[in-house]
Amino acid sequence: MDTVGLIENIKKLKKEKNAIILGHYYQIEEIQQLSDYIGDSLALAEYSRKVDCDIIVFCGVHFMAETAKILNPNKKVLLPDVTAGCSLADSCPADAFSKFKAQYPDHMVISYINCSAEIKALSDLICTSGNAEKLVRSLPQDQKIIFAPDRNLGGYINRITGRNMILWDGACEVHDALTTDTILRYRTQYPTAKVIAHPECNDEVLKLADFAGSTNAMLKYVNNSDIKQFIVATETGIVYQMQKENPGKEFIIVSNNEKCNCNDCKHMKKNTLENLYSCLLNEQPEIIMDSALIEKAKAPIVRMLEMSKTLNLI
Repeated sequence: MDTVGLIENIKKLKKEKNAIILGHYYQIEEIQQLSDYIGDSLALAEYSRKVDCDIIVFCGVHFMAETAKILNPNKKVLLPDVTAGCSLADSCPADAFSKFKAQYPDHMVISYINCSAEIKALSDLICTSGNAEKLVRSLPQDQKIIFAPDRNLGGYINRITGRNMILWDGACEVHDALTTDTILRYRTQYPTAKVIAHPECNDEVLKLADFAGSTNAMLKYVNNSDIKQFIVATETGIVYQMQKENPGKEFIIVSNNEKCNCNDCKHMKKNTLENLYSCLLNEQPEIIMDSALIEKAKAPIVRMLEMSKTLNLI
C-alpha cells in the first residue's frame, strides 16, 4: 500500500473505531499530520484525560502510552510499535531505584515523566520538562528531594532554583550525546543564530544556550522571536512544527553527524505509517497494566496535573 493509501485507510479506521491519535513532537512528519493532537509530555498527559473516544493510539514511546493508560484505565490504549522504548526510562530500573530511595527515607521523590510506571509508583510527584522548575519552586525550601531519572534536567533545576536535590544518574542518549564542542562549532558557522536547547542536554551545553526549555517552550520561544535563524539542540522531529508555524525562519539541528541536519531518537522513529495502520486495524499492540500498579502510578501524575493547574501551567 502506498503512502496515500495508508493515510486514507488510517483516517477511515480511526473514524470507524472511534479512535484518536496522540502524537509527540518527535514523531515523523506524516504522523504529526495525522494526529488529532500534537504536544509535549505535559500537554499530552493533560489532553489524554479529556478525550472522548474508545481507543487511544499513542504515537510516542512506551512510557507515554503507559501514562495515557494510567489516566484512562477503561480505554483501550495502543502503541504502534511496542518496542519503542526510551533510553532515559531504561536508565532507571525499579529495583535499583527502590534501593536508592531507601537511602533517603526523609526525602520526597519527584520523577520526570520519562520513566516507567514502576518508577512513577515509587514517586510522590511527577513532573515534565515544561513544569519541573515551577513545581520545585512551589515546594517549601527545606523540603528534601530526590529527583529521577534525568541527572541533566535535575541538575539544571538545581542550578536555576538554588536547590540541592539528590539526583539519580540517568540520561537521554539523544540529548546527552550533544557536546559543547559541537555547539561552539555551530555558533561559528551561524554567528547570528540563537541556540535553543532542551534541558535533557548536559549543563555545559545548556550554559551555552540562549534559551533552554521543553519542546513546547522552545516552540513558543521561536514563535515569539524576531530572529530568523535558530540552532536547535533537541530531537529532529520538533523542526516540523517550528517550520510549519514559522515558514520564514531557518532551523539547524545540532548533530554529532556532520553529514546530516538530524538528531533522531531511534525509538520515536519506530512508529511508522505502516505500523500505525496495522495497529488500528488489529487493535494491537495494546498497553495492558495491572490495576494496582495503575492506582499507585496515577496518584503522583494527578498531583502534578492538579499543581500545574493551580500554578496556571495548564
